[in-house]
Amino acid sequence: MNYNNPIIKGFYPDPSVCKVDDTYYLVCSSFQYFPGVPIFESKDLINWTQIGHCLTRKSQIQLGTVDSSGGVFAPTLRYNNGRFYMTTTNATIQQNFYVWTDDIYGEWSEPIYVDQGGIDPDIYFEDGTTYFMSNGTDDYGVGGIIQCEIEIESGRKLTPSRSVWQGTGGRYLESPHLYKINGIYYLMVSEGGTEYGHMVTYARGNSPSGPFEAYANNPVLTNRNLGGYELQGVGHGDLTQDQEGNWWIIHLGFRQTGKYLTFHHLGREVFLTPVTFGEDDWFTAGHEGTTLMSFETDRISRTIIQQEKKVYTFENTDWNLDWCYLRHPVAEHYLLESDKLKLKGTGVTIDVPASPTFIGIRQKDFNAVISCEISLTSGEAGITLYMDENHHYDLALRNHQYGYEVIERLNIGEIKSTEKAIDLGHCNHATLVIKATPTLYHFYVQIGDTETLLGSAQTKYLSSEVAGGFTGVLIGLYATGESPDYNAVFSRFSCEYY
Repeated sequence: MNYNNPIIKGFYPDPSVCKVDDTYYLVCSSFQYFPGVPIFESKDLINWTQIGHCLTRKSQIQLGTVDSSGGVFAPTLRYNNGRFYMTTTNATIQQNFYVWTDDIYGEWSEPIYVDQGGIDPDIYFEDGTTYFMSNGTDDYGVGGIIQCEIEIESGRKLTPSRSVWQGTGGRYLESPHLYKINGIYYLMVSEGGTEYGHMVTYARGNSPSGPFEAYANNPVLTNRNLGGYELQGVGHGDLTQDQEGNWWIIHLGFRQTGKYLTFHHLGREVFLTPVTFGEDDWFTAGHEGTTLMSFETDRISRTIIQQEKKVYTFENTDWNLDWCYLRHPVAEHYLLESDKLKLKGTGVTIDVPASPTFIGIRQKDFNAVISCEISLTSGEAGITLYMDENHHYDLALRNHQYGYEVIERLNIGEIKSTEKAIDLGHCNHATLVIKATPTLYHFYVQIGDTETLLGSAQTKYLSSEVAGGFTGVLIGLYATGESPDYNAVFSRFSCEYY
């Protein structure tokens, strides 16, 4: 079968996977967005369906006024004795914690904190012992991948944190995952930073705490030398074994906007790469150690068809799964109906790290037509292509002294510019349309059968290379302006990829 990467498109970084019976479960980072840590399931590793979130209550994660790319960092998902555990970092308060559930379709516990620093925590169970790992500095001042034993019921440390491996010399040693395969312990990590130098490396040993011997041909997986290839930034992987005994690595990567255009704005996405163990029990990955946009493999049955959803509307999406908020939402500012959305604006705008009236869905591909009909009574409401509070493009309907107008506004760092305004007189409704390509967004207003171009803007100014951070573009619907009631109604929303 030929399958295409990414297997989950859009801003779903830092994937971690575990298999229970015949089902695979996967979680990703969520940073400042809420609910936190989306959960997916699959029967075939190719087609994934979101089933929930791990962090659905304010008591589980304090987001408050965290800056963009703060909040919830890379999670690890594991299963032990009938219970799921998800461990992650609240980077804003620099604390590692985990939550658990006996029903992955239900609610998760309150957080249990572990007194070990660093980020990207991993949890490993063996014979009644729980090993907790992260990057950072151990209790003796030694850096690297650090490990301690914990009491799983309380998170209490049972041993000091000790550095067990220092990697291969790449910068930003992170993302540790520990496995026991055929009696050998494998410690897989990432190095090089989650940018163009990202790579997966690993070592192995005879105990969970090492000593670990590095694989001689590290990195085992990286696209760092594939100049001019669409897929870059490969790293942060997790191993899993399928029903037939084949091994795979599920990892992040990103698609740059063009062959030699080193910008990416869709965020870090989820990719699947085959792994092969040799007779010497060392493993290799991918095509000569690289990940491809498409793999031809007989590991996956030809009866499996890779599905791809092309059209997203209010009617065929789930408000609780597909959509998310900036930090903790004020529930009474949102009326979520099956075919429309009503928003109550406030004085909080999307330009500040707070909780504006905003609900968004991830942009999943380069080429798209996004449209929505908006009615406004006061203030401002529109569609935003949102990377962070300082980098977003807004197409909006707003009220002014003499009536209403549609505006195109670009927010790039400290520069905030209303590029064009079209006066609507006393007409308080219009259909806003954004047409996206890999390198440009085009902004239109449609009134009746007439579609008018306001202007265009380059996608690269919403990229991680310009904006910084670890997120990707969300298609956001927002409202501002103090109002005693809902001041904006959104209907006939559509995002169609082609």
